[in-house]
Amino acid sequence: MVFAAPHEALARAREVLEADPCPVHASVAHQVIGIWQRDWGDLRLALRHLRRARDLAARAGSADREADVLATLGVALVHAGRTRQGLAALERGVERGSGHTRAQVLFRRAYARWVLGRHRAALEDVRRAIPVLRQENDVIWTARALTLRATVHLALGSVERADADFSAAEALWDTTGQEHDKADAVESRGLAAFRAGDVPAALRLLDEAEKRYAELGTPTFMLDIRRCEVLMAAGLAPEALAEADAAIRALDGIGGQLTRKAELLLAAARAARPAGDPHTAIARAAEAVRLFAAQRRPWWEAHARLVLTEARFAAGRTSGRLVADAARVAERLASFGAPAAPEASLLAGRIALALGRPRDAERHLARAARSRHGGPPLARITGWAAQALRARAAGSSAGVLRACRSGLAVLDAHRMTLGASELRARATEQGAELAAMAQRASLDCGGPRRLLEWSERWRATALSAPPTRPPADPALLSRLTAFREIAARAEEARGAGRAVPALEREQRRLEREIRSRTLHLRADAPGGADRFDAGRLLERLGEGRLVELAVVDGRVHVLLVGQGRVRRFTAGLLADAEAEAEHVQAGLRRLAHPGGEARLPVLLAAGRRLEELLLGEAVRHLGSGPLVVVPPGRLHRVPWAVLPSLRERVVSVSPSASSWLRARDTEPPADGRHVLVRGPGLATGGAEVPELAGRYGAPTLLEDEHARAARVLAELDGAALAHIAAHGAFRADSPLFSSLRMADGPLIVHDFERLARSPYRIILSCCDTARFASVGADELLGLVTALLPLGTAGVVAASAPVNDAAVVPLMLALHKGLGAGLSLAEALRDARAAVPDDALHQTTGWAFTAFGAA
Repeated sequence: MVFAAPHEALARAREVLEADPCPVHASVAHQVIGIWQRDWGDLRLALRHLRRARDLAARAGSADREADVLATLGVALVHAGRTRQGLAALERGVERGSGHTRAQVLFRRAYARWVLGRHRAALEDVRRAIPVLRQENDVIWTARALTLRATVHLALGSVERADADFSAAEALWDTTGQEHDKADAVESRGLAAFRAGDVPAALRLLDEAEKRYAELGTPTFMLDIRRCEVLMAAGLAPEALAEADAAIRALDGIGGQLTRKAELLLAAARAARPAGDPHTAIARAAEAVRLFAAQRRPWWEAHARLVLTEARFAAGRTSGRLVADAARVAERLASFGAPAAPEASLLAGRIALALGRPRDAERHLARAARSRHGGPPLARITGWAAQALRARAAGSSAGVLRACRSGLAVLDAHRMTLGASELRARATEQGAELAAMAQRASLDCGGPRRLLEWSERWRATALSAPPTRPPADPALLSRLTAFREIAARAEEARGAGRAVPALEREQRRLEREIRSRTLHLRADAPGGADRFDAGRLLERLGEGRLVELAVVDGRVHVLLVGQGRVRRFTAGLLADAEAEAEHVQAGLRRLAHPGGEARLPVLLAAGRRLEELLLGEAVRHLGSGPLVVVPPGRLHRVPWAVLPSLRERVVSVSPSASSWLRARDTEPPADGRHVLVRGPGLATGGAEVPELAGRYGAPTLLEDEHARAARVLAELDGAALAHIAAHGAFRADSPLFSSLRMADGPLIVHDFERLARSPYRIILSCCDTARFASVGADELLGLVTALLPLGTAGVVAASAPVNDAAVVPLMLALHKGLGAGLSLAEALRDARAAVPDDALHQTTGWAFTAFGAA
């Protein structure tokens, strides 16, 4: 009962002890309490009860009863870090038990050996146990043994064998009422899905297991460890670190298993490094190494040493000793048959290269490169990264490009199985190094055209195909509706000056659930996007020019495309440009309020400096025609109209040249429907909307109570032109919850991703709607980038806060240009010239940018 209804079993055991039971019954009751405390409570109390159960079993003279308790005690001692005592208790249990009981003890010893990383010995114990358990027709223990054997197979990289055992165990679990064991089986299947490279399925199964554990009221520390691993692979390292640290605090709070604490510390260390915190990674990994060593868990210790060495290298430490440490870890992991061995060899090769030891590097990298031909996607990417480094060390730029091309193709195939746009964007982080090496090799050995092709190869790839639209999921729709209601109430309370901690907690809970359900989505028809064709781009540009800014080793390189050729110019440092862009943003924020006119000269000077850093000498060769700007993700906050040479030009911005080509080829819908939306709370009341309604004759007009999220989405779907006047909010912490405020609450990016086709043109006369989060290798998450893969060919949006009153004449002038047949970029240029020439109206016009090609 303790694994079917844990809390009921605990209560029943206490009732037995209150009734002055015989030694055998008392032994069983103490064992149940010990199991409960071992797995979900205080390990010290668990050991006290299990020792009492062992003594009572010995007093009763039952060898099988004593063997059974010794097995439970042995597992608890191993979890407490007392490995020698635990294995001794398990050995004594095997000696004392017979037949069926001995098979159950062998299963527990196999589990303990798995915890310790002694996988071959664990398989041998399970091999001996399963035939006896089957012969005794013990469905529950046979299913447990099969689940354990599958988990051990996964640790050894045998995914197919694990799948077979999981399937056999699942069929047996379906015939039982062991709810905790069933939840554990679902969790294990999630791990198997992850090992097979199916991240959405892994997240879905782990969430399902968590729900089952919650219904049983039991903690989920092992699940936390596994979810951290999956989140890491999805590029969600900060979330993985937060989850691991929270689980460590919870485990410490109940005095839980030290073995689990060590594993959680390892998970936290693995997450901290890609989260940009190598010092936390060093601290967590060092503590994990200490605990694993004390617990006599060499398999685990080797993995922790790998992470510790990686973190030290990431923190800038290089030495011959560090190379030797990585090489020893690689050999140790290889001796265990661990799939992580190539990572350690790759690390040793990297450190050797940094120290200028090419011979040592070649030996280690050659070993790591063997993994490029087989295994899960991330293992093959490791192999191709090693092969690329080998080629670079040998001076073969062509070899670098071949290896990078192959590695990125593997990651492409993996990325396109992910349905959620956030997962696709963040997963590109795994290919960032390959893309950077390819760009560097292109710069060294190829012309500007090759650098352009490689710059496009790994830029804004998440926009190359629309995200998988959520199916008709009543639970997701219900949570979106609840989120809007709670967010609206919280906003109203904050506006009245009231603290709303309860509403904010509920809003965060709903956000977590919405995000979780969208991350489960798997792409319906995985496949890559069309390959970038520079010749096609030159043809489609016509008399225009395109400027793509590529960053190589921190330096901006301007690739000027047009007039049948690609030219390269060197500009400033990316870090300097980012800093100057922040100064420009600060100036626009100040000038959005009356009385800020004195800041205009400062803003203009910052714009000149920014132009020099971003365009350099290329500014003299831009011609006079339309210009498309393709900046890297970290520069998408630049308001390009502030740059003096672009101020009076037709300029549009695109996340990539490929994205611009797709927008250019997008056909407008046949019906030409116009939708005007006016949200609540605007200082001007969205004054341009009624006048625009008069101009367009009979548009769909949604305002006041009619501007509700569901109605707005329904009307936007497939529209030719949409104009939304509403308050916008950008969420840097969770960009897909960036929103536009409607009558019934926020309309978020997740809502837009449910459209069958987003409007062909959309104008967002709102603050901060052109802000993005730069994630992954060179990806963007935000409202505008959510619209572009869904059928929108052009967007006008603001990258800074804007003055509501100054927006009105700008928007009216913009629509006048559209009515005359101009593109969004052309109409925006003319609108800036048409508004009053004071600082407030000028800078309001500069804050808006045209995206896409419509």
